Amino acid sequence: MQSGDLRHGSRELGESRFHHGTNQSGMRDHNERLVLSLVRRHGSLAKSDIARMTRLSAQTVSVIMRELEDDGLLVREEPVRGKIGQPSIPMSLNPEGAYFLGLKIGRRSAELVLIDFLGNVRAMLQHSYHFPAPEETIEFVKSGIAELRASLDEEQHKRIAGLGIAMPFELWNWAETAGAPREIMDQWRHLDIRERIGQQCEFPVYLQNDATSACGAELVFGQSGPLRDFIYFYIGAFAGGGLVLNGRLYTGPSGNAGALGSMPVPGPDGRPIQLIDVASIAILERSLNGKGIDASHLWTSPEDWGDIGPDLDLWMSTAADALAYAIVSASAVIDFEAAIIDGWMPAPVRKRLVEAVKTSLQNVDVEGLTVPLVREGTVGIHARALGGASLPLSERFLIGDTRLS
Repeated sequence: MQSGDLRHGSRELGESRFHHGTNQSGMRDHNERLVLSLVRRHGSLAKSDIARMTRLSAQTVSVIMRELEDDGLLVREEPVRGKIGQPSIPMSLNPEGAYFLGLKIGRRSAELVLIDFLGNVRAMLQHSYHFPAPEETIEFVKSGIAELRASLDEEQHKRIAGLGIAMPFELWNWAETAGAPREIMDQWRHLDIRERIGQQCEFPVYLQNDATSACGAELVFGQSGPLRDFIYFYIGAFAGGGLVLNGRLYTGPSGNAGALGSMPVPGPDGRPIQLIDVASIAILERSLNGKGIDASHLWTSPEDWGDIGPDLDLWMSTAADALAYAIVSASAVIDFEAAIIDGWMPAPVRKRLVEAVKTSLQNVDVEGLTVPLVREGTVGIHARALGGASLPLSERFLIGDTRLS
């Protein structure tokens, strides 16, 4: 971070910040983003706190915070009186300051979520299916946006800052694994989903890999605390993940960094297979279906799977071994502080899986490596949809790492 005052750019009217796309004139300038990022991370801050953390002058900070307050993005809290001098007035994010839509397109279901500026879920819609059909999904989004927006008043409509789509890249390649007709899945190959949905919206639309988006939700909304570098696994119908480096979501030049589902791990016969072929919930589904057990509740009731029995035990054991191997392999390249595991599963199952991974790590040769702390994700089953909603929030209001000295 540069020391000294940074030039504070011109300010537009609050409404123009939301509906004028992602060009520079419609985005927060660096100083405003920095203040919003710091307040988001710390909960509330006084002007003196921000001046100290950013090394901006008190006058510059005062101007920035006044403008953010005028725009309805920050609100004043009760004054804090000290022993001497004027009381300080902490400022916090205004939940009504902005709204964001997030769309998850998965192999078994789609979710559409509306969140406020704090990340609180204001409304959510879900659509389950055997496989994702493009036109059916677009119709769900169209009707869903109309339904969610019906819950907002006119002023709140103006504060919708964007919609983020979280979906697997090259979805058409998963036809066989997802048990979907090839001709239907091939339609995704020729569909620009961002453009189609953007035609229905007067606000910007963003697109990102679903597991990477889940990682972004953990970074923006989760309780990752002081962690700056972590590897993140999201176990859904198929396993995937993402990377956070230096407090920023790292996607790489092609946007496919952190494609953890493709990581090689030992297979049952010792030959390498991909993590996705072992740790995915689709593997558990296949095992149950092979015994004539209806596994649809895995997708429709992620809060409670009921008593699955030995099939869950076996899947968890093999998934944990594979995840432990993947964590160690990744740690040989980057010295992660933590490995975070979340997924489309009940919280008790996630907890069991994390404990099983910790146990499996004891059986892996880690000589010469520092094994990261393995911990549960804190966002949960809706991490991908919330990660989608975090895309416009991050793009338009935040910067990356805000751990300033």
